Amino acid sequence: MGKSSSKTIMDTKVLPLIPLAPPLAVLPSTTLKIPIANRSDIAAILAKIYSISPNARPDAAITVACVPLNSLHVAPSDGKLLIDDGKEKEGEAYQIDPVHATRRDVFGYACVAKVSGVQGRRQGELSLVVEGLERVKVVDVVQERPYFEGVLGSCEEFVDVTSSELAEQFNQLKQLSRELLALVRLSSILPRTPNVSLSPLVARRMELFIQRKDIAEAGILADFMANVVDCTHEEKLRILSALDVKDRVDRVIEVLQRQISSIQGNTRIAISTATMTSPVGNIDIDQLRRLQQEALLRRGKMGAPAGMPNLPGGFSSGGGANVGDDEPNEIEELKKRLDDAKLSPDADKVAQRELQRLQKMNPAQAEYQVCRNYLENLAEIPWTKMTVDQLDAKTLVRAREQLDNDHYGLDKIKKRLLEYLAVLKLKEQANRTIDEQIRALTETAHPKEEKEADAGDKPAPEPSSEELGLLEKKRMVDKSPIMLLIGPPGTGKTSLAKSIATALGRKFHRISLGGVRDEAEIRGHRRTYVAAMPGLIVSGLKKVGVANPVILLDEIDKLSGSNHNGDPSAAMLEVLDPEQNHTFTDHYVNIPIDLSKVLFIATANSLETIPPPLLDRMETIQLSGYTTLEKRHIAERHLIPKQITTNGLLAENIEIPVDVLDKVIMSYTRESGVRNLEREIGSVCRSKAVEYATAKDTDTLSAYNPVVTLSDLDAILGIEKFSEELTEQHSRPGVVTGLVAYSTGGQGSILFIEIADMPGKGRVQLTGKLGDVLKESVEVALTWVKAHAFELGLSSSVDEDIMKNRAIHVHCPSGAIPKDGPSAGLAHTIALISLFSGKPVPTTLAMTGEVSLRGRVLPVGGIKEKLIGALRAGVERVLLPEGNRKDARDLPEEVTKGMQIEFVSHIWEGIGLVWPERWGGERGVGWESRL
Repeated sequence: MGKSSSKTIMDTKVLPLIPLAPPLAVLPSTTLKIPIANRSDIAAILAKIYSISPNARPDAAITVACVPLNSLHVAPSDGKLLIDDGKEKEGEAYQIDPVHATRRDVFGYACVAKVSGVQGRRQGELSLVVEGLERVKVVDVVQERPYFEGVLGSCEEFVDVTSSELAEQFNQLKQLSRELLALVRLSSILPRTPNVSLSPLVARRMELFIQRKDIAEAGILADFMANVVDCTHEEKLRILSALDVKDRVDRVIEVLQRQISSIQGNTRIAISTATMTSPVGNIDIDQLRRLQQEALLRRGKMGAPAGMPNLPGGFSSGGGANVGDDEPNEIEELKKRLDDAKLSPDADKVAQRELQRLQKMNPAQAEYQVCRNYLENLAEIPWTKMTVDQLDAKTLVRAREQLDNDHYGLDKIKKRLLEYLAVLKLKEQANRTIDEQIRALTETAHPKEEKEADAGDKPAPEPSSEELGLLEKKRMVDKSPIMLLIGPPGTGKTSLAKSIATALGRKFHRISLGGVRDEAEIRGHRRTYVAAMPGLIVSGLKKVGVANPVILLDEIDKLSGSNHNGDPSAAMLEVLDPEQNHTFTDHYVNIPIDLSKVLFIATANSLETIPPPLLDRMETIQLSGYTTLEKRHIAERHLIPKQITTNGLLAENIEIPVDVLDKVIMSYTRESGVRNLEREIGSVCRSKAVEYATAKDTDTLSAYNPVVTLSDLDAILGIEKFSEELTEQHSRPGVVTGLVAYSTGGQGSILFIEIADMPGKGRVQLTGKLGDVLKESVEVALTWVKAHAFELGLSSSVDEDIMKNRAIHVHCPSGAIPKDGPSAGLAHTIALISLFSGKPVPTTLAMTGEVSLRGRVLPVGGIKEKLIGALRAGVERVLLPEGNRKDARDLPEEVTKGMQIEFVSHIWEGIGLVWPERWGGERGVGWESRL
């Protein structure tokens, strides 16, 4: 066959038209960026496309037709097809603004293009990226506003592959294309040539692209080269309208010859100038290389030819548009950023060395981007930039107010922070005094030095040893402490750290360590790895931009241990050691970074999973769970106002009385923190919000009651989740009230210990899901009572066994709840004596404490929680171990005033306080001297 058709399209179709202002035109297999500023028609097209896109297939391409505007210089014989009458309008200037264009302003041929996306969001100059697919003929325009829409006819391209004339033209096209590339590469290394940009990598890819084309793809190569070279608008229109491939190749050859002649002329001038300045009359290889490097650095970033697959950008000469022209010199900008960062001496030395390497590097090298990223990271790290602490006369008062406003209670942590602030303030005053002394020393020494310098022009003497000593003393700054807040969830550890940053006037950054399994996440990756980046600590410093922030290391107890990725907890050792962290070295940066100015605050729920070496480097501050009284204050001051605002109410729209709030705390939440309490309060507020909105909508606001009652809680929150233990109304032998603090902390309560006896052979039965420690407490108590049965009047002789003909059963109610801990020994002993003697224990008396075989009452924990729970349950007297007298000083005022607290050091003292009419004032045999 003599002729073959390369492709055939559909006969006609209707597509949106995008008019292109001169000199823009889209050719098949080329890419173009269309500026869309003030283009309402393109916005309307995109809106239409995206409104119907949900119904289209996900992989369906979004296509439009890009049509250039007319030119008066293109005759109808050259392919100019006017839609109205097909004739040239003499003397009339066609509209060149695409926004106001009419149907007679558009060219007769267009290019169907695929919309690839929108670019330029960061620079603020948005452009629509389109990729040309195929030529079409504009048959008719069916719509002009809000955007053009036209009927497009297919165009058939003819390629006569057997034509010798076409083969000759095609070979000439390929030869001229390669010649243009060679000239562009040569001109890039010569001074004073037109600004052209083409990296060696892009040039090599273009050569391969041209080489692989055969005569059947002559039209594709012609379109590609027409997009590469600098064409006028009229030339582009002639090429677009050339359906015959032979005519199209002819027209592109004309443009290429003109472009090559222009570049050759400019290149000769540049070579002649360089030859005149060269001492030997020609340019040697070293000089060419140096010129090439200078040209590369001058441009900063290489462009790539438009239309090449996966290679954005373009190159041009003369009047063509160049992507890299408007970009600043990147290396100069990077150097300025490094100077502004005020690097440490070690960092500055490394940065200068890397900058020199970067300047000698070709931007096409892979190492170029790695080196540049490293320098950008160095410039972003705050080496010396710090926020000034707010240390004035009212610092401590302001900090105390800030902490009290944000958190109720937590006296230990507030006390420690105020201590830190006071130390910082005193240190600053001391440094100021030293500065004044150095200034005075310098002022007294300099007049004499200046006279000597004027007379003999000698250098100034070295500073005196006294001055050096003062300078050395000034360098001794206080290191920030590393604090670890230990406490149950919901007790305000994380929010406390934010309050600390606010009180200090410092920036705050939170790092969550939960689930961190890789050591490189802490210390960074080595630069040799792909996608290497600094660790969490350095990244945090980059984000806040100062060297002295407050960094919260959240959930440090969830930090993973040793695994195949290293040991993240061991990597934290250097970060959290005040003696080492002034030279912390990140693997990526590989330069010592001073972390001693950072105030690290770590949080954890328990100490068990924190390795001992890591725990040793931190100052531990315990945050116990909130008591009922503290929860009430927190709810009234913080939670209720917050939930009222969150749920769209006003303070006058809802009122939660104290008894209702206490009911929510005691019957619907039993936790250490206040998260669940806040949820329950939110439920109450939402219920009232529904009532208020309904009353407002139905005009019945007068009947709306803002007060929440106890009866409302059952309907709002459902059935009570927890029932409260209350003291018994009647006493009986063998029943004693003990005290317990729940294992989750926060909520203390009373615990009944019931002992019954029956005929038997000394058997002891224990029920109530007691743990090993409680079982041992029962055995110790029984042994002591059996050993002192005669002294207690429970047996008639010393050698009589009171358990010989009986068995006992010890039970603690709420059998489904596990109970354990060394706190019920005293209660068990009193219960056994009560059972065997038949003397009941007062129901309003409770006790706690562990006992030894010698009869000593040993101290226990959780005193605060236990006594608050006892007060709530109606207890009036409490027996505590003597060793817990110090804990009673931290009790709330409501507890100390609401019940009588008595301390015992021996079981005989406890017996005397329980039954003063029988054993009061007597000295037991087992008592030990306190001397």
